[in-house]
Amino acid sequence: MAPGSFAEYTVVPASIATAVPSLKPEYLTLLVSGTTASISLSEFGELSEGKKVLVTAAAGGTGQFAVQLAKKAKCHVIGTCSSDEKAAFLKSVGCDRPINYNTEHINTVLKREYPKGVDVVYESVGGTMFDLAVDALAVKGRLILIGFISGYQTPTGLSPIKAETLPARLLKKSASIQGFFLNHYFSKRSAAMDQLLKMYTSGDLACEVDLGDLSAEGRFTGLESIFRAVDYMYMRKNTGKIVVELPHSVNSKL
Repeated sequence: MAPGSFAEYTVVPASIATAVPSLKPEYLTLLVSGTTASISLSEFGELSEGKKVLVTAAAGGTGQFAVQLAKKAKCHVIGTCSSDEKAAFLKSVGCDRPINYNTEHINTVLKREYPKGVDVVYESVGGTMFDLAVDALAVKGRLILIGFISGYQTPTGLSPIKAETLPARLLKKSASIQGFFLNHYFSKRSAAMDQLLKMYTSGDLACEVDLGDLSAEGRFTGLESIFRAVDYMYMRKNTGKIVVELPHSVNSKL
């Protein structure tokens, strides 16, 4: 939660360190992805029984938690993903309607099965998916924006959207868009992390980790494999949070 990444060691202030029961990669999924889903949905989701919640990139690092937390609030959850395997994973964590966008058109499914729209969208893709999500909002619907990964590889970091028509599209439905950046809610992170840890250790929360075992060159091990891991993510191959293992260095002076 501080500047600096892709390193074997980093200095962490004790005040922001989180104690965990054991050394398991699953705990890493909660630090950013889990707390982002938990705090953003708590702050802006207004979740309640029967609400319809759309989660984009639902089988990814943070989407998996948005799905589960929305289900625990007794919502009806729709999740987009890129394969039948990911759709099966989403069903296993409670998603009511996975949509594999490589076999079904998201907009068609939403218009046919949810003609009155969805109440909440947890959106991390951007571009075309953002536009679909805005159009899918119900009257007084809320879109929580936590990222826009579809544009991260472009020069601007953004994919084009129909921004010129956005005011009218929101106004006619009294809908809203709320951006969420975890650093601005850091005071709430500790409590959220504690709750997520309790849920995981009690078996009430799945923390899916992708170590790269199914990637072309195998498991992501060592700093040199980070390039492969990032490409793997951009190719939409991962299910859950990608974790790169860093073997203990025998030459370390620490």
